[in-house]
Amino acid sequence: MSFIEELKWRGLLYDMIPGTEQYLLENKAKGYIGFDPTAPSLGIGNLVQIICLMHFQRAGHTPVAVVGGATGMIGDPSGKSAERNLLDEEELRFNEERVKEQLARFLDFDAGSNSAILVNNYDWFKDITLLHFLRDIGKHLTVNYMMAKDSVKSRLDTGLSYTEFSYQLLQAYDFLHLFTEVDCRLQLGGSDQWGNLTSGVELIRRKTGEQAFAITTPLVTKSDGTKFGKTESGNIYLSPELTSPYKFYQFWLNVSDEDAVKFIKIFTFLPREEIEALSTEHASQPHLRILQKKLAEEVTIMVHGREAYEKAVKASQILFGKSSTEELQALSEKELLEVFEGVPRHEISRIELQAGIPVLDFLSEKTGILPSKSEARRLVQSGGLQINKERIADILYIVKADSLLKGNFLLVQRGKKNYHLVQAV
Repeated sequence: MSFIEELKWRGLLYDMIPGTEQYLLENKAKGYIGFDPTAPSLGIGNLVQIICLMHFQRAGHTPVAVVGGATGMIGDPSGKSAERNLLDEEELRFNEERVKEQLARFLDFDAGSNSAILVNNYDWFKDITLLHFLRDIGKHLTVNYMMAKDSVKSRLDTGLSYTEFSYQLLQAYDFLHLFTEVDCRLQLGGSDQWGNLTSGVELIRRKTGEQAFAITTPLVTKSDGTKFGKTESGNIYLSPELTSPYKFYQFWLNVSDEDAVKFIKIFTFLPREEIEALSTEHASQPHLRILQKKLAEEVTIMVHGREAYEKAVKASQILFGKSSTEELQALSEKELLEVFEGVPRHEISRIELQAGIPVLDFLSEKTGILPSKSEARRLVQSGGLQINKERIADILYIVKADSLLKGNFLLVQRGKKNYHLVQAV
């Protein structure tokens, strides 16, 4: 299957310059995508473009990843309704390094004839003077041409600074530079980037008389209309420091059936036959969430590795009751708090715990998990109480400090799904 055919069936092709498909069939090409370091990590929205470069390399072409050390200082107005806040240079340089590290995990830089290339556009912009840029580059694209782009037109009512207006020209120059220096004739990006991509194609044509090409991918959306890659707690990042592998895994595990059908084609490299078989199996037994589980497995392993995936699965089993005390104790304090984020929290005296607290008092007077001793008694006698995944059936049981997880916490479970996290203070 050719690169374009692969994009088409996976739902990753939105538009392309006429002649692009034929060019890629006849040539081993170089194609680039830019990643502005506006945060210390790329997010799962960027993952679409990273995967496109991975498909491009697997098809025998050479991917070029451009870290936007220069363009990140300006801010792309595409898809934005208001002016971006500009980052200071120190923050941008820090973000650059983090983004480089992430891109290096996905692309093969030792693939021989089509080894990936990683560059930073700050390296070629830093020595260009304003007069040189205006004289040698700016004169080739008219204001009328630039104003016709959707990224500009959509901001005319709310206002667009000259700084953001100039972004289109800077990105076009990136394309020209890569065309001149490494014979890169293809740029890829999201559909909101079409104006910037075609400006680069036009600049190359006017400066050199040569043909260049562009491909855009559709912007990924969720079936409920909410923005992809966002949750109530914020963005989903590729960095484990900003989004834990557990939360990352849970994001994919909890997508809707409709989204799972679409996302497993976009975000995994599973072959067509396997995806179609999984989809058929899922349709016959949707309650098993076969697609979501496979999607979460594939993407989590790709981004964080198998060990992190296996830990995330174990953490999920703990949350949903299918685990042992030993697995709970194996969690780090950070993992424990991530797994049980959002469950009711209570405090209890560490001194009293050291002396020992009768379980009925612990559940009622000391923590307020239950409103009365009589309800606590009924819970224990019915077999519905677990502390640290151990079932407590004795109403005379004494809760002690030596049961604390990581020396700080007790996990109380009422029934199958009602959790409480008690912290010793």
